[in-house]
Amino acid sequence: MAQPPPPLSPASIPPFVGLIVRILTFICLLISLILIATNTHTTFDDYGDKTKIKFNDFYAYRYLIATVIIGMAYTLLQTAFSIFFVTTGNRLGGEGLCLFDFYGDKFISYLLVTGAAASFGMTQDLKNLQTADELNKFLNTANAAASLCLIGFLFAAASSIFSSYNLPKRA
Repeated sequence: MAQPPPPLSPASIPPFVGLIVRILTFICLLISLILIATNTHTTFDDYGDKTKIKFNDFYAYRYLIATVIIGMAYTLLQTAFSIFFVTTGNRLGGEGLCLFDFYGDKFISYLLVTGAAASFGMTQDLKNLQTADELNKFLNTANAAASLCLIGFLFAAASSIFSSYNLPKRA
């Protein structure tokens, strides 16, 4: 009886797929950063004075920006390593970089999801507190930035899975 061919190993994912996932992560995080950093709203208080509301008035939005910037820096570094791997076929750094990829991807993906979650929670609390719909544009933009950060998390989690396939095999 003939043996069926062995199933494709998950480690046979082409290197350019990892590069594309990292580029998509960076793009999502960049757009998220632009949205939240430019998000402002001008309103008038009870005395008729103009008040400008910005992202840095809220800790959760500052945390979102911090996580996105850290995620972008890490993703940019890993994108350079991925470009090197795709063009030369050799891994830079050997086994040590594989471990850095694995643990770094895990850390960054969880950091990104906490930034998105904090921003979603802050936005929902502010929506519940407002009496009029005057902040809706500001809050919807903040939700869009958090959503893109969440999508960036999904891509970073996929990178984490791909990097686990590259770990050295131990007996």
